[in-house]
Amino acid sequence: MIRIDEIWLATEPLDMRAGPDKALARVIQVFGAAKPHHAYLFANRRGNRMKALIHDGFGIWLCARRLHRGKFHWGDAWRGDQLRLTEEQLAALVQGLPWQRLGADAVISVL
Repeated sequence: MIRIDEIWLATEPLDMRAGPDKALARVIQVFGAAKPHHAYLFANRRGNRMKALIHDGFGIWLCARRLHRGKFHWGDAWRGDQLRLTEEQLAALVQGLPWQRLGADAVISVL
């Protein structure tokens, strides 16, 4: 199992053709470094694809996810280049749910 201590969301889109090296360069550009046990999430412009770069302490993993319908709720109105997520927010995000509206006990109260 890969240990992930922190989850970071980049607010600017990433070209989904990017491989591990290009994604790692983007992580360093946006976040300053790829820290061990951190996950870095990027979406494409349309918001229907996501890539996650994970540093497991020894190397990097690059994962991809695509929604066949709808979009990931990435958030257009944020300020800055990055945002930290909780595990509950990540679980909602990868399912295409509005993770920004998670309340107590990970309950989504408003759609």
